[in-house]
Amino acid sequence: MTSHLPQLLLMTLGAILMICSAISDLRWREISNGLNALIAVLAIPFWYFAGWSLWPHVTIVVGVALAGFAFFLLLYALGGMGGGDVKNVFAVFLWVPTPIATQALMVMALAGAAVSAAMLVHQIIRRPKDKPEVPYGVAIAAAGLWALHQQYLNQFQVIGSS
Repeated sequence: MTSHLPQLLLMTLGAILMICSAISDLRWREISNGLNALIAVLAIPFWYFAGWSLWPHVTIVVGVALAGFAFFLLLYALGGMGGGDVKNVFAVFLWVPTPIATQALMVMALAGAAVSAAMLVHQIIRRPKDKPEVPYGVAIAAAGLWALHQQYLNQFQVIGSS
């Protein structure tokens, strides 16, 4: 158990920071650069303690995170996402193992749809004058937390893989 303690502590800290980014986006519609940087930087010791090899595992994870960053940067350029959300996607996906990255994107899309639906209901009920801003950080955090759970805390993953 002791050998997994640093990994578990880093994973817990990463999860807490992901939750903080969701709360920040929910309350202020902003995710700070410092919070995104901290999530990203803490992924590095996590890789080490999780036993990820530099090649190919870490390299591919960074490549997937960069590809996600590029895609969501395009959405930002089109006005569909905030800049903090784009940086948050990159930071969170540094924690997502490659085999479940596609599934994590699906979780993010479904959670984003749920948040958008909630915002639509809010618009209908409250009729605010301002244009709605969807706190997509909630969906990004949901995907990151789901990925951490699936990879490291899901005791039934052996059943599903057989």
